Amino acid sequence: MKTTLLSAVAGIALMSGAASAQVTIEMTAAFGKNLPILGTAGVEFVERVNLISNEVEFVHYDPGKLVPTFEALDAVANGSVDAAFAATGYWQGKLPAASIFSAVPFGPEAGEFMGWILYGNGAKLWQRMYDDAGYNVKTLPCGVIAPETSGWFKKEINSVEDLQGLNMRFFGLGAKAMEKLGVSTSLLAGGDIFPALERGAIDATEFSMPRIDARLGFYKIAKYNYFPGWHQPATLFELLINGDVWEDLSETAQAQIETTCLATFATTLAEGEATNYQAMITNTEENGVIQKQWSPEMLDAFEGAWNEVVTELEAEDPFFKEVWADLSEYRKGYKVWSQAAYMDRNR
Repeated sequence: MKTTLLSAVAGIALMSGAASAQVTIEMTAAFGKNLPILGTAGVEFVERVNLISNEVEFVHYDPGKLVPTFEALDAVANGSVDAAFAATGYWQGKLPAASIFSAVPFGPEAGEFMGWILYGNGAKLWQRMYDDAGYNVKTLPCGVIAPETSGWFKKEINSVEDLQGLNMRFFGLGAKAMEKLGVSTSLLAGGDIFPALERGAIDATEFSMPRIDARLGFYKIAKYNYFPGWHQPATLFELLINGDVWEDLSETAQAQIETTCLATFATTLAEGEATNYQAMITNTEENGVIQKQWSPEMLDAFEGAWNEVVTELEAEDPFFKEVWADLSEYRKGYKVWSQAAYMDRNR
C-alpha cells in the first residue's frame, strides 16, 4: 500500500527528483521518529517530498536537535529554523485559537475535520491566525490521526471527585476542561512523560492512540486506560515553513509539498485505523492493562466543563470566537449529512 501510494505521489512531479536539490529545508519535528505514526509521519513526509522534487530536499531532525519543541513556532517565524512538523496545539499559550486547528473536545472526527479544513474555511482561518499575530510562517495541514485514548491512570476513576487533586499531563483545549474539574494539568513533550510518571511528578497522563502510547510504556506504571478520547476525536498535524523560504520556492515546488501533505492525510489516518486494535489486545492480554469506558455521567461532566471553557474563550479572544462560530456553523450543516448517511458505529 505504501509503495503504491509513493508511486502515485511521485507521478505528480513534473520532473524527476534524481537531480540534486537546489534548496535544503531543515525541519524540526515535534515527535521523535521512534514513535509510530506521530513520529514516522514527519519522516515519511520527508521521504516522499524528496522523492518527487528536484528543487527541495527536506532534512528531518528529531525534537530538541535544532530547537526545543515548544519554541519551534518562534524559531520558524524568525528564520533560525526553516520548517517544523508539529501539532498547532503546542502554541496554545501564545495563540488562544491554536488548538482548534489541532483537536477539538467533543468535536469533529477525522473526516468531518478534514472537510472543514480543506473545503470549508478552516485552512484560511488557520493561516490568518498566524498572519494576524505577526508570525512569518506558511502553514500547511499535513496529516490527521484517529481518536486518542482519554488517559492512563494509576487508579480507577468513577466520579469527578476521583479526579480532583490529580496532577496530569494533558494536551490542548481538553486541559482547560480538566482544570475545571479539579485536575492540575501540564503539557509535557512525549519523551518527558514516562520519567514524570515514574518519579511521581504526575499521577496520570494522556498522550495519543494505544499503539503510540504502548511505545512510551505508560502501561508499566498506570494500568487503567480510559476511552473514549473525548478531548481529541481527531488530531491534525501541520507543516510550518518560514514565510520567506516558502515565497522563494517555485510554484512547482510549493505544489509538490502541498500534494505530499495531502498524501500524508491518507497514510496517517489509515495506519492508525489499521493498527490500534492490536495494541489494545496486547495491552490487555500481555501488559495487564484494564481498559475502561467513561460512564455517561462522566462524559456529561467533561462536556459541561468544556462548554464553560468555550464560553470563556469566546469572551476573551475575538478570533477564537470567530473561528468557533465558523466551525460550529459547518458542523451544523455537516450533521444534516452525517445523521442521514451513517449507521450507528456499534451496530
